[in-house]
Amino acid sequence: MTRRVRSSAAGDRFHTCPSDPPSLPRVSAAKVQALERYRTATLTAPETIITGSDDHTLFLWPPQHASAGSVTPKKSLARLTGHQKAVSHVCFSPDGRLIASAGLDNSVKLWDGVSGRFRASLRGHVAAVYRLAWSSDSRMVISASKDSTLKIWDLKTNKIKTDLPGHTDEVYCVDWVADKVVSGGRDKTVKM
Repeated sequence: MTRRVRSSAAGDRFHTCPSDPPSLPRVSAAKVQALERYRTATLTAPETIITGSDDHTLFLWPPQHASAGSVTPKKSLARLTGHQKAVSHVCFSPDGRLIASAGLDNSVKLWDGVSGRFRASLRGHVAAVYRLAWSSDSRMVISASKDSTLKIWDLKTNKIKTDLPGHTDEVYCVDWVADKVVSGGRDKTVKM
């Protein structure tokens, strides 16, 4: 059912308006189940957040609870400093014990995943580091750089385990697929 409304501001015109508001889209059962699984997981193990910035710093934020009644703290746990240029990427290791950050200062830095304390600086790239990815066992991290290389870092020694040239230009993305590495870059190629 519709009703007519007279509009005097735009002249004497009639507009039709629905008398009932449009129905809202229904949330699928899969979305509801996924949200419930997320809330259950974060109630027992809340998520800690790490942020990186172009002001060369990172912030470690307290655990975030997904329950509706909980209040999320607004104050950071730690301010992590050490990069000399902007932070391009940051991520937790799969076991949550370490944080790796990539910077436009050509370095990868390691931090404690709980306290945010500095652990090590990994040097070897000759240009900005854009992206990082952790191995599933948290023993290695791989970095992708503007210098057209990928470097696999052994975290027992904090040294380069494997240097992977192959791209002819900047490498923008990298990830592990089982025991292999996949990367893509400005040269418009995907390497495995």
